[in-house]
Parts: sequence; C-alpha cells; structure tokens
Amino acid sequence: MELQQMRYVVAVAEEHSFTRAAERCFVVQSALSHQIKALETELGVTLFARTSRRVEITAAGSAFLTAARASLEAADRAAADAAAAAGEIRGTLTLGIIPTVTAVDIPAALGHFHRTHPSVHISLRGGGSDEFLAALAAGTMDVAVLGLPEPTPVRGVATHLLAHDRLVAVLSADHALADRPRLDLATLAPETFVDFPAGTPGRAPSDRAFEAAGVRRTVAFEAMSIDLMLDLVRHNLVITLLSPAAIPPDDTLRIIPVTDGPTRLEYLAWSDFNPSPAARAFVEQVIGAAPGRK
Repeated sequence: MELQQMRYVVAVAEEHSFTRAAERCFVVQSALSHQIKALETELGVTLFARTSRRVEITAAGSAFLTAARASLEAADRAAADAAAAAGEIRGTLTLGIIPTVTAVDIPAALGHFHRTHPSVHISLRGGGSDEFLAALAAGTMDVAVLGLPEPTPVRGVATHLLAHDRLVAVLSADHALADRPRLDLATLAPETFVDFPAGTPGRAPSDRAFEAAGVRRTVAFEAMSIDLMLDLVRHNLVITLLSPAAIPPDDTLRIIPVTDGPTRLEYLAWSDFNPSPAARAFVEQVIGAAPGRK
C-alpha cells in the first residue's frame, strides 16, 4: 500500500468520478484506475461501486477513507515537521476569515507570509466564528480570525485579542437621522435594520445591546456580506450597526457614534494542540505585526 494510492482514493471519493479525480491528481485515468484496483486486490475489498456513469463509495471504502485521510495528514505533517527542523516551513495552512475582519490586512499578511514561506500551500475559508471554532477544535482548520460579542469566553483554542471596537450606526445620507452628531439605541430601535443572520456571532453584539437597553428592533434583512448590507443602506431601505473600520469612505453614507452601542472583540485563534509549523509561523507573524489593542 502506498500513500499515492490513498490520495487517489480520497480524490475519487471527493470528486465522485474517476475522470475528475485523475485530472485533480494530474495523472491519466487508466493509471489511477489501475492503482485503485491494485489496492482493492491487496485489501481484498471493493472500495468503490462503479458503472460507466456512476461512482459510489462502498461501506468498506468509507471505513478506509477515514483512515486514509488521517494517514495522509500524518504523512504531510511528518514532512512539514522535518522541513521545519531543517529551517524550512512547508505543508498547508488553512485559514478561516469572517466577513468583518478589520484588525488584520489579510491580503498583505498572506502576501508577506507567502514570500517568506513559499513552500506552504494556503487554503482560505469563509464563514462564521462558530463554525471556525468547531473546525479549530476538530483539527480541520489551522488559524482563524473571529469576531465575537463581549464578553465571550473562548475555550478549547488559543487566542490573541486583535481589536476591541464599539459599533457605529450606518445610515443613508438621505435618512432623517443622518445629521445627528450621535445616537442611542432607543432612538434607533424604531428603524428597520439589516444585520447578520440570527444566532451568529456577528449578530450577537447588537442583539445583546438592544436587550440590555430594554428596547426591541426589527431586522427585516439578513446577510453575511457587508457590501450587500451597505448597498441596502445606500438605498435608504435600512440602517445597520458595524465596526467603523469595516465601512469604506462614501459620501452616500453617514457614520454616527452610538452612545450605548454594542462592542465587538476580534481575535486571532488557533489550535493549542500541537499546531503545525505553518500555523505557528503565521500566528507569530500576525501577532508581531498587529499586537492586541483596545
């Protein structure tokens, strides 16, 4: 049994096609099919049920797939650790990025990291803080930037506080409240809001703040994209609360401080259980360039 055979099995399982798996592995399909058939003969089991039009993994294949992925990860980690010991960072870096990153210039950070460690393969994932925390704890993600309401204890991962922001109100320049020097939640509550989906960490700071203030608001639109939120605000359909650093200069928008507005914490987070050399190098770079601030 060879590692390359395991890689072929993983590729077929994920692509549901021998043709696409061969393309992904940069090998001709006949060679990939031959290697998987040889592996099945060696193991004495059928890993895939296939016809000319359909490929499905068998129960035996599913059991093998789990162990194969773990073996490949261990092999990649062994190679990365050996390279790190020799002074070279290799392997992969899986980075989770929330839509509201403001404390780190992600493109600049990745550019510097790639120039410093060109042998590291970087995989970027978008999503929310909850799923990133679960992925970090499960070992399927290396590093993530999280946005969480205050106070939120973070357990099971290592963290570094990057930013502590008070959210501001964002209104259309045509809004009736656009000329106010400051606002409070009671004044904003009757307005129609756009916010992140209910139950997400991005939404939690505002929901908690309105609850603490004893006033209710109406969130008519939910979105994960800040650009979409701001477009709705520009059309004077809604208002929103965002970190001031997330709002680009725009004459069609008004940014107004909220005296009792919500606060938000932004963290760099990573697994504290045996992080990879690439993860350690990226964390050290980001913390060195952007120390925690309040």
